[in-house]
Amino acid sequence: MITAALSAATLAVNDETGTLVPRIDLGEWVNSFVDWLTTSFTGFFDAIKNALQGAYDAVDWVFSTPPFWAVALVLALLATWAKSWRLGLTVLVGLVVIAGVDQWDHAMDTLSLVLVSAVIALIIAIPLGIWAARNDHVSRVVRPVLDLLQTMPAFVYLIPTVIIFLTGAVPGIVATVLFALAPGVRFTELGIRQVDSEVVEAGRAFGATDRRILRQIQVPLALPTIMAGVNQVIMLSLSMVVVAGMVGAGGLGGDVVSALQQIDVGLGFEAGLSVVILAIFLDRVTSALAGRAPVSRALAKVRA
Repeated sequence: MITAALSAATLAVNDETGTLVPRIDLGEWVNSFVDWLTTSFTGFFDAIKNALQGAYDAVDWVFSTPPFWAVALVLALLATWAKSWRLGLTVLVGLVVIAGVDQWDHAMDTLSLVLVSAVIALIIAIPLGIWAARNDHVSRVVRPVLDLLQTMPAFVYLIPTVIIFLTGAVPGIVATVLFALAPGVRFTELGIRQVDSEVVEAGRAFGATDRRILRQIQVPLALPTIMAGVNQVIMLSLSMVVVAGMVGAGGLGGDVVSALQQIDVGLGFEAGLSVVILAIFLDRVTSALAGRAPVSRALAKVRA
């Protein structure tokens, strides 16, 4: 009997790995699924590609067509309005440095990719987060999906997007949306759930509908937390857009890839410095905008 059991175990040994677990062709199943998608939904994916490419081209035209000093001045004024003249001056100096190292066009390409990707991610994330906050069943389904999206290596997102959309800006946008989506959903759900239940009950006592409670009570009170999620989505979009340069997304990511291929330290430093300047601008401005929300200002006055 023992001999028979050992023989059965021996038959289960995988020849390639030498383990007792038989080979599971998970990769083949995924490849078959992707092949089925690309052949069955060609028209659908072409429509998505054209829409995303059109959105990217429009935003890129806005940033790339005017002279650099005009765009730099507008962005510096935005930073000044959002927070202070010191931040505006810092942003202006940083943007002049980007132009000085001849990375302006690529920086505007990267900024366009970040904005398009972040807007799409937030359009999906915020309603999904609200739905998850108001429905525990949805929350239980969404949570493992978000865990998967956050733990998956960034490069993995590039593989199916390249197969479906080929190379260029579109696969970079799609991969960036998937990579940056999770924080927006999590922070939105967290913000809605953290709203004091007594405030919600007070609204119901005055006859407010669920939709009105959401619009006039829950979302305004959760806005600081939601804006923190917006900040995270934008910063993750920037980090992923650089990685997306490997699939021809262009921008500063393309320069980083070229620097790696050519072992060009100077080009890599210039592109990396430009990414850092954009990151400082996006992070400080979005954080300051969160602080300018009426609820945030009211809470700050109460704490003072």
